Amino acid sequence: MYLPRIVGLLAAFWGVGGATTLLGFAVARMLQQCIDATSYQLNAVHIVVLVAWTFFMAYSEGYRGFQRGYSPRVAARALYLRQHCTTLRLVLAPMFCMGFFHAPRRRRITVVVLIAVISLLVVLFRQLPQPWRGVLDFGVAVGLSWGIVATLIYFFKYIAVDDVPLNAEVEVKA
Repeated sequence: MYLPRIVGLLAAFWGVGGATTLLGFAVARMLQQCIDATSYQLNAVHIVVLVAWTFFMAYSEGYRGFQRGYSPRVAARALYLRQHCTTLRLVLAPMFCMGFFHAPRRRRITVVVLIAVISLLVVLFRQLPQPWRGVLDFGVAVGLSWGIVATLIYFFKYIAVDDVPLNAEVEVKA
């Protein structure tokens, strides 16, 4: 019957869509701070930090963190979800794709620690005055945007060929 295939496909799209939407909300909130920072007079130090931080975040967060790790894993777990959908996985598909459950213990711990560190950075960045907050938020927004794009590219690539490369680490423990 076609119903399980359709439900699995919906779960996969919900999982990736939910995960990328969470990142998108973060980018949208940061962009407001970036726009607010433009109303201040940026001096040479601000501009040097802006450029250096943006390159650092694009490479470390965008390329290394997302493109080489998080994004292929989320896409691979979405494809797994497409083929092995349960009610729990369907309802919590974004959390499943991000590795919060039905993943090896090490992966779950990594995800929770990463969320905690990001939350701590958000709290610390909120304490910074403008234009510094906008300068730093811009770099983070670039990295997160890179992650959104990379996740969507991997997802559609995996869906199109209906296969996941071995290096994508499909780690699912029921």
